[in-house]
Amino acid sequence: MDGYCLRGEVDRARRIFDILIDKGIEPTIFSYNILINGYRKKKNLDEAMQLFSEISQKGLKPSIVTYNTILQGLFEVGRIGVAKQLFVEMESAGLAPDLYMYGTLLDGYFKYGLVEEAMSLFNKLERKIENVNIIYYNIIINGLSKNGELDKAHAIFEKLSSMGLVPDVRTYTIMIAGFCQQELLDEAKDMLRKMEDNGCFPNNFTYNIILRGYLRCRKINEMVSFMKEMNGRGFSFDATTAELLVNAISENPSVLDMLPELHEEIKK
Repeated sequence: MDGYCLRGEVDRARRIFDILIDKGIEPTIFSYNILINGYRKKKNLDEAMQLFSEISQKGLKPSIVTYNTILQGLFEVGRIGVAKQLFVEMESAGLAPDLYMYGTLLDGYFKYGLVEEAMSLFNKLERKIENVNIIYYNIIINGLSKNGELDKAHAIFEKLSSMGLVPDVRTYTIMIAGFCQQELLDEAKDMLRKMEDNGCFPNNFTYNIILRGYLRCRKINEMVSFMKEMNGRGFSFDATTAELLVNAISENPSVLDMLPELHEEIKK
């Protein structure tokens, strides 16, 4: 079942599930979890919810994995009210959310602009868990930034060291993306240099984020400088950056003359 679900062949996985029942072999919660997750990945929440309802009818109890899978699916299709109610029901049943579920809930709340609820949940997490790791602060910083709360995101970023947490490449890249989104390119550049000074080196995604920021603001000279630095480190454009560059060249063909390496490739 798991193998078929991994290949996206949920119908085949379901046939095996049904064969088990036909042979008098009662599926375990593990079997239900596999199939529910398979339906979730196919965005077939109706089937997933039907299986979820069936669990208690079979005398089984949903596990934390079951709830988390359903919650992920509900957030993915925008059924926020149902997700909230399910979370309440889970806690009422005596199941405490694990760190993975907190991540699912935080991502979901921020995705739909529920900033206050996300922050309330995170404050609850901080009180419950003594050492919340950088992964969850990344979710918070990213969520705040994407919801127009860049100042709050930056304030949390600045507090990380006082909490004994070391920002990773994702943390810095999130902040750079936030600055670029607000067209604060000097701040984005300063953050890039700060991360290197702190021994955290940018990756391909970091460079593409900052290149896109300069391209959107038509700061071509500065973009070229970063492009050369990026090339020197063995990184390359991703599809989104390449599309923005093509658009910039279409609007102003002289841009191509500012990119000697790219110009040479085109001439070949």
